[in-house]
Amino acid sequence: MVWKKLQGWKEKLLSQAGRETLIKSVIQAIPTYTMSCFKLPKGLIKDLEVLIRKFWWGYNGDNRKVHWVKWEKLCEAKEEGGLGFKEIEKFNEALLAKQVWRMINNPKSLCHRVFKARFFPECSILEAKDSSVGSYAWKSICSARDVIRKGMVWRIGNGESVRIKMDKWPPAHSNRPILDPSHQLAPDAKVSELIDYNSAAWKSDLVHQLFLP
Repeated sequence: MVWKKLQGWKEKLLSQAGRETLIKSVIQAIPTYTMSCFKLPKGLIKDLEVLIRKFWWGYNGDNRKVHWVKWEKLCEAKEEGGLGFKEIEKFNEALLAKQVWRMINNPKSLCHRVFKARFFPECSILEAKDSSVGSYAWKSICSARDVIRKGMVWRIGNGESVRIKMDKWPPAHSNRPILDPSHQLAPDAKVSELIDYNSAAWKSDLVHQLFLP
């Protein structure tokens, strides 16, 4: 379908602004629905990007044109000197990660209930094990969970669901593990153990005793 669209356009009659608009609003939008459900093979992604690059630089038949700027540079935001084209592989991961986030926040949805009953009945989707017999849709969604994990930080609340060592919860150090040099904490110890609910504050003495600065 992408190739048919490109063949139907007379790129010689389009300015670069026109090509940019067509690429963003049509060509890169065509596979959006598919990418929100399935992880595209790397070979297909490469083929799509080759077609887009050829159209952008004005290829005509077998006549090759010089690529004056790297494709990665064109995919950067305009304020950084690029043109804001989508990197298809990253866009694919973002759309699948959005499905993961929807299931986390809408546990009563039909999609979440079906997948949970089949693949993770006793845990959350982030803790579900990869399945070799699952559908391609499920495998695609599983492949995007790392995108959510990298950017997700717990909101403490009462701290009874947050593990001190294994979960991301300190906002300023969300990518660093919690260090416990004294090894007094159990692996599954909860953040609630560090909170004094009577004063609504942290147990400062205990925190200084257990952790490195």
